[in-house]
Amino acid sequence: MTSRTHLKGDLLLLLTAMIWGSAFVAQKVGMEHIGPFMYTGTRFALGAMFLSPVMLFFSRYRLFIVKKQEKTSFLIFGGLLAGGFLFGGSILQQIGLVYTTAGKAGFITGLYVVIVPLLGLIWGMRPGAGGWTGAVLSVTGLYLLTVQKGFYFCTGDILVIICAFMYAFHVLVIGWFAPRLDVLKLSVIQFWVCSVISFLAGFFLETPSWSAVYDAAVPILYGGLLSVGIGFTLQVVAQQKAPPAHAAIILSLETVFAVMAGMLVLGETLPARGWAGAGLMLAGMLCSQFYAAEK
Repeated sequence: MTSRTHLKGDLLLLLTAMIWGSAFVAQKVGMEHIGPFMYTGTRFALGAMFLSPVMLFFSRYRLFIVKKQEKTSFLIFGGLLAGGFLFGGSILQQIGLVYTTAGKAGFITGLYVVIVPLLGLIWGMRPGAGGWTGAVLSVTGLYLLTVQKGFYFCTGDILVIICAFMYAFHVLVIGWFAPRLDVLKLSVIQFWVCSVISFLAGFFLETPSWSAVYDAAVPILYGGLLSVGIGFTLQVVAQQKAPPAHAAIILSLETVFAVMAGMLVLGETLPARGWAGAGLMLAGMLCSQFYAAEK
């Protein structure tokens, strides 16, 4: 690939990171009108409806993806497993946003970039020096960013930390199934699974209403069409043009855009201690991904 092709891919990945990072603001604003389960369900349903025709078009003309001969039962199993972890991570993040800021949630969620290689030890995958260095930097940064005087985390921080682990498991599941399945079909199924579980929980745990959905229409549309639908599609297209090392590093900038969006739109602030922690977490994420990719 030429340097010009790499640049196009990098720019698309940067746009993806901006969409995903700013989506934390949409998620937090949406919670002012609608419950976390119904918001998550509607968001992923919109993303699935957007991605479904894209998947059919790409599959028909074999664009950007490799057509695979997978068994339907295996595809469904992969989608159910990935969708379950996606639901866990998404709903914990959504509830956590009620109690913490969009910027902090963005940085803490980004820990999955470091957690993934550490969990990979279960499958005998060694994270290497970059992974261990990134883990130390990120844990130190997490402490500075979230732990208050008296050594305690707020409820939202704890929920988002668990969310990061759920996303880490989700990444590992996708990493195992993606080479064996049509990745767009897998994504559509996992989005529908996440949406259905969220709706079912919402009907039992919340009091949904059309007026609430209408009031939260803008955050829902942003989170569904842009973050889930367009964001994922851009990632798939971009990673045909950008090297894996570039892709991992640029996408991790999602955490920076989450803080910037929180400050610009919601007026959130970070003390000096928080900025130091955020910087260490970002350094840890980049370190773990860069050295892992260079192996």
